[in-house]
Amino acid sequence: MRLETTQAGFTLSLDGRLLLRHSAAAPCFFVGRGNDSIEMHRGRFEIEDRLVERCPLAHAEIDGERIVLAVMKGQPPRLVIRLEGNALVLQTVDSTVNRFWIRVAADQDEHVWGGGEQFSYFDLRGRRFPLWSSEPGVGRDKTTEITFKADVTDKAGGDYYHTYYPQPTYLSSARYALHVATSAFSAFDFRDRSFHEIEVWAVPERIELFAAPSFIELVEMLSGRFGRQPPLPEWVYNGAIIGLKDGTNSFKRLVKMREAGVKVTGLWCEDWVGIRPTAFGARLFWNWQANETRYPGLRQRIAELNSEGIRFLGYVNPHLCDDGALFKEAEAADYFVRDASGRTALIDFGEFHCGIVDFTNPDAAAWFSEEIIGVRMLDYGLSGWMADFGEYLPADVRLANGMDAKLMHNQWPTLWAEVNAKAVASRGKTGEGLFFMRAGFTGVQKYCPLLWAGDQSVDFSRHDGLVTVMCAALSSGLLGNAFHHSDIGGYTSLFGNVRTPELIMRWAEMAAFSPVMRSHEGNRPRDNLQLDGDAVVLQHFARMTEIYVHLAPYLKTLSLEAAQRGLPVQRPLFLHHEADRRTYTIQDSYLYGPDLLVAPIWQASQEQRTVYLPAGTSWVHVWTGQSFSGGDKITVDAPLGQPAVFHRADSAFGSLFRGLREI
Repeated sequence: MRLETTQAGFTLSLDGRLLLRHSAAAPCFFVGRGNDSIEMHRGRFEIEDRLVERCPLAHAEIDGERIVLAVMKGQPPRLVIRLEGNALVLQTVDSTVNRFWIRVAADQDEHVWGGGEQFSYFDLRGRRFPLWSSEPGVGRDKTTEITFKADVTDKAGGDYYHTYYPQPTYLSSARYALHVATSAFSAFDFRDRSFHEIEVWAVPERIELFAAPSFIELVEMLSGRFGRQPPLPEWVYNGAIIGLKDGTNSFKRLVKMREAGVKVTGLWCEDWVGIRPTAFGARLFWNWQANETRYPGLRQRIAELNSEGIRFLGYVNPHLCDDGALFKEAEAADYFVRDASGRTALIDFGEFHCGIVDFTNPDAAAWFSEEIIGVRMLDYGLSGWMADFGEYLPADVRLANGMDAKLMHNQWPTLWAEVNAKAVASRGKTGEGLFFMRAGFTGVQKYCPLLWAGDQSVDFSRHDGLVTVMCAALSSGLLGNAFHHSDIGGYTSLFGNVRTPELIMRWAEMAAFSPVMRSHEGNRPRDNLQLDGDAVVLQHFARMTEIYVHLAPYLKTLSLEAAQRGLPVQRPLFLHHEADRRTYTIQDSYLYGPDLLVAPIWQASQEQRTVYLPAGTSWVHVWTGQSFSGGDKITVDAPLGQPAVFHRADSAFGSLFRGLREI
């Protein structure tokens, strides 16, 4: 990093790349004050700011590795910046300052990726992205009927930027990355063509900068910074994790699915804790222990499944319902987050209320990790679980560590991931037990072994359907989250929106070329088609599980590479083809490792797929063996059962890929 004074001010460069250009006429730092309002309604937040002051810091004095900034010459400084390695360490001199902005120099044709897990837009350029963990909302497109109905009914409609997993980190096509070390509300604004503006509702501790000669090396650096996951458990490669929440009937249905040829590695019964019927659909009873009424003799059933090579998975989240036994135990020990009056804060989840276990209290975190996840789940026989939620911490509660909840809100998913990871480690099962999360923030990579994309709608919609899962995997993967997957068939079914056979089959095709195949019955199982509810769908799914298992030798190499280097399994095309700038904005196809290019059908009633193949590489269509030269768009037939998939002609796994034609 190089700081240089100029006649007008100063410049800051990283490995020769200009990042900051400051002058009195065009300052790059601003500070100010604001009064915010953050209100939560069932995981969705209404966030407003009444800005009192936004002041450009026009005057800069350079003192060695320090930049002292003031409004103008002769006035007291308001911000001091110290260069430390490849980071800017910030210190406010004015205690009234609670808003901060920085403008980073941008190129006209620059592309930007990251921002955590983004669902609508992979290339962030041209839009503003608030970074606050929340429910993404239903529909996520204010112009659609389903989003309108969700808003009117329950304030539940989303927008393009809403995400469970924000992270104030971005990568630039100029081969550098920037990370803001803060947990405060922030926003990345990439709408201006000459600069990127970062807004933080606090003065961040540091702004970290990374540069590398290639995108691959840059991703390795970021994964080293935020943490890497262990390889996938060996048992995962044996087939799909089948999600059923049908009580003891789940076991009978599993047998029939296996008899139909489905390769199964796990049975996931999120209803192992019991069911609570609600207007939204079949919800769970949030008291985290086996429900022997719904699943009599479950422990023995788990042992029987294990003897057949099938793991049992469950469900947990960081809340406890107030009509459950564990709530009383936690409240007696003072383990809950408290409201402003000092009472246990009860959160309305729609027809039931829950307390939030306070993970800033070491005793509460240890209790949840040991007594709930350790004793009632791992010791009981579970091999994995959905570690749901993490984004519901209100901004006005009181925490044991005394910190402002507005600063802890974004950190909550990482604390939740740590609670789960410690439980797994306490049993010596790191890399063997598998939990998966939807919520995240900076540092979650160190603890969470597998992301899942959350609650998509059961449709092909542009902002909430199948296509968003690819964008989510690509954006989060660049920041060190190597393993990503989704609910096959989607989850959210509202306002008459239900699954079609085509949707389930197309989703399964994509899932066969992802790190983990896992199905879900959705929020309204009886209203929606299930895998075993249609003979054609079941036959198709069985074949997709065969494809997944067939590719296991290749996936194992990607899993090991992820653990060693931090490279994601699902990769943007530019990661291995950075000289081809036409790949920089593609988000509806991806590389599965370096050797497979996957372009799922993501629109209804389509049986052909137009795909861009990166230049400089020869590609082979998996199903026909036809060869193509890269550097142009091609159109191929993609009937059900044959998604558009290509392999590199020179791949060492060529014989394995050719074997897919025999399945």
